[in-house]
Amino acid sequence: MAGKSGRRRRAHEEHEEHPDERWLVTYADMVTLLMVLFIIMFAMSTVDTKKYQELKNGLADGFGRSVTILNGADPMRDDTGATNPERAGYDRLIEELPAVQQAEVTKILEETDRLRSQRQYAEAKNEADRLLQVWRRIDEALKAQGLADDVRASIDERGLVVSLLSEHVVFEPNMADLTERGRRVVDTIAPILAELPEPVGVDGHTNQVPVKPKYYPTDWELSSARAVNVLRRLNEVHRIPDRRLTASAFGHTKPLVDPARPGSQRVNKRVDIVVLSQAPASTRAKFAELQEHIQHGLGAPGTPPAEAPAPPSDPAAGSAGTETHAQPATGSAPSAPPVALPAGGTR
Repeated sequence: MAGKSGRRRRAHEEHEEHPDERWLVTYADMVTLLMVLFIIMFAMSTVDTKKYQELKNGLADGFGRSVTILNGADPMRDDTGATNPERAGYDRLIEELPAVQQAEVTKILEETDRLRSQRQYAEAKNEADRLLQVWRRIDEALKAQGLADDVRASIDERGLVVSLLSEHVVFEPNMADLTERGRRVVDTIAPILAELPEPVGVDGHTNQVPVKPKYYPTDWELSSARAVNVLRRLNEVHRIPDRRLTASAFGHTKPLVDPARPGSQRVNKRVDIVVLSQAPASTRAKFAELQEHIQHGLGAPGTPPAEAPAPPSDPAAGSAGTETHAQPATGSAPSAPPVALPAGGTR
């Protein structure tokens, strides 16, 4: 009996020693992992500033971003605290290459820039052609209603600009309400705008006659009211979603025609309906290089080229840029000769 009791006691003692040893294994693993963690952190804290600078500049150039802040100096500074005057990483690396390799790399970079510019130009031309196609549809619809002379079209960095002129009384003097003819112009354009996916901006303008508006405190309120009236007709009558529409007021600050020209005040009093292009800004910036192509596309068949300047006495003469007047095929002269504004002109 005594032997059996001794064996049970030894077995019990061995059973209790086993769990006491297991926590040591876990503790050793944790200490090892902490040691590895601190070694890695120490290694990461030792940074070669020069290599880091080259890597940063190279990545910035590769992604087409500037390595400067607000066109100032490089934000990374050297050990003395002075601004580092070195150029971007690519330039420094090229300078370290042999002359033959420098020439080859430079040639590759120039070819890349040329191809990028060509691609942007092609994209801009495609976008301009698409906007011109929209304008042709609007022009045809207006001509069918005998309203082509009430609208002038242009393409700028925003997109297609369709200007509703007051040369044929789209707006009454000093008033923001559309006349019956003005409503016909908007009603003719609206169905085409409704089919487009782009946002539409409505910009209100007054002319530059130095008199106070009769029914509004300033030109700002008058131009704003004109824009809002056109916007509401597009939204409430033609059901163009309000999420696509915005209104802006410019007062007398953006004349379409030189205010010194006779009859220009009837043209500068207007509302611009802008089909806002959704192309990238770099693409729309190329519109300036497509002036001749755009003006030719805006000009009606059978009329003189749009870029040909009109005589000073023509109130419908376009201003500088891509602006041109929508005219019937029989000629470009306005239906009525310019008349001088009476004393105490109107807005």
